[in-house]
This record gives sequence, C-alpha cells and structure tokens, in this order.
Amino acid sequence: MRLVLASASPRRLELLRRIGLRPEVDPARIEEVPITDEAPEGYVARLAREKAEAVGARHPDALVLAGDTVVVLDDRILEKPGTPREAREMLRLLSGRDHHVLTALALRSPGGLHGRVDRARVRFRTLDAAEIVAYVGTGEPMDKAGAYGIQGVGGALVQEIEGDYSAVVGLSLAGTVELLRRAGWSWRPDGIQPAN
Repeated sequence: MRLVLASASPRRLELLRRIGLRPEVDPARIEEVPITDEAPEGYVARLAREKAEAVGARHPDALVLAGDTVVVLDDRILEKPGTPREAREMLRLLSGRDHHVLTALALRSPGGLHGRVDRARVRFRTLDAAEIVAYVGTGEPMDKAGAYGIQGVGGALVQEIEGDYSAVVGLSLAGTVELLRRAGWSWRPDGIQPAN
C-alpha cells in the first residue's frame, strides 16, 4: 500500500523516514485560517482532515497522512511568523513561560478517515533580547509554528517538555502508528503491511 504525506514539511518527512517509512510527498494546498471562535484543538484537527481529504482525492487508493501543528499561549494560536519582527515578538511572549503545542494527524484510507490530536506542554527558559535577535537571525524560526524549532537551534530555548517530542517537531510517531492500526495496517521498521 502506498503512503502519501500531504505535507511539504521536511521535518515530517524526516520523522517518517526515521521509522522506516518512505512516503510519497504531495503537499496539500488549502487555506489555513481559523473559523470565528474555533478552539485551537478543533482548528488543527480540521486542517489535518482537510489536508488529508484534499490530497486523498488525488490518491484514492493510497493511505494519505496529513498533519498540522500550532503553538498555543493563553488560548492564543501562534502560527508561523510572517516577518522577523513577528518572530521576535512571539519569542518574547514565550520567554520564561509554559505553552502548549498541538499537533493533529489525519489518515485517509480507502476505508475512511481517522484522526487524533496530541498536546505537549513546553516551557521556555527566560530569554534575553540578544538571544532572541540572534536566534531570529538564523532564519530557523520563519517557517515554524511559534517561531521556534525544538529539533534545531531552538532546542536551546526549551527548558522542559512534557509530552510527545515528535509531536512537538510536527508529527507524532506513536500517533502515526496508532492511526495506521485503526485503518487496518501494521507498522514495521521496514514499512507497513495489512494487520492480521
């Protein structure tokens, strides 16, 4: 069975490759805008579903895996910053505080759609202004929810994490295996096969 990753994220692709999966990549092109009064968890779950359905329409006989990740601070969604200034402001807000990372996954199979949302709590160290400017200067924050990448240089900003590390990176590996199981497939280090 073919597995298609409905994402252009190199981080999601690398995570899947680490556990022996070699998906095709076909990014979803959908509008990512919250609906008025939409809760963060509902928002990421909806986007993951819409991505899986959009790409699934192009690959009806494949397993299509989609994901979406947001950072939430005080019920405010922090998505990818549009400018370095926005990135610096996000990092100032996160400095010395706890926030949550929500990562939704949706797996569309010929038999249906399965989804889940993982929530992790992340605490940042207290950052000084020079650290923030230097980190934004690396360019790393610009394509990441909340303006940081825990798997890169941004890992030095994190004091503590409670939850699934791979979900904070952008795709829960345990969650992926669970969704495959729910769709009737078993994960093995050399790929996926029908569940017995």
